[in-house]
Amino acid sequence: MNERERDWAAWMAEAEAGDTSVYRRLLAELAVFLRKVVRRRAGSFGVDDAELEDVVQEALLAIHLKRGTWDPAQPVGPWVATIARNKLTDALRRRGRRIVVPIEDVEEVLAAPQEDEGLSARETDRLLSVLKGRQHDVVRSISLEGADIRATAEKFGMSEGAVRVALHRGLSALSAAYRSFRE
Repeated sequence: MNERERDWAAWMAEAEAGDTSVYRRLLAELAVFLRKVVRRRAGSFGVDDAELEDVVQEALLAIHLKRGTWDPAQPVGPWVATIARNKLTDALRRRGRRIVVPIEDVEEVLAAPQEDEGLSARETDRLLSVLKGRQHDVVRSISLEGADIRATAEKFGMSEGAVRVALHRGLSALSAAYRSFRE
């Protein structure tokens, strides 16, 4: 047992015997120890200073209320640290699962979004082969070549409404074909 532990054990015994000045001194020293313990344990949970101080105060109150449960044959530090850990756990449960981690702290380990490779040219041609006539022409023009409705209508001598209908029907047919293609 180190010197600090011996002092705390002696002060705890004196406090139990009724020495209030020693008890105040013990609580003041334990408060410093508790702040270190709670700060070290709470760092990864995004606990702010106000919340940390609340946990310390709750731990001090628990120590006061449960001081009769301390075993004089055991060191005070681990007993106090266990109370602090339990009070921190209680505080984290009360706050829910709101862990605040700045994105800058984890951006290096986040997975890069996977690029959708899409269909190969062969798969695309195979899928487009289910479409016939104007549906095929309209879907290819708009979806693959990037033309707009107006340009496609002019290219094929159709009204814009007819292009929209052909596109919608063509895409619906492709959707059904794609589902069966992937199965």
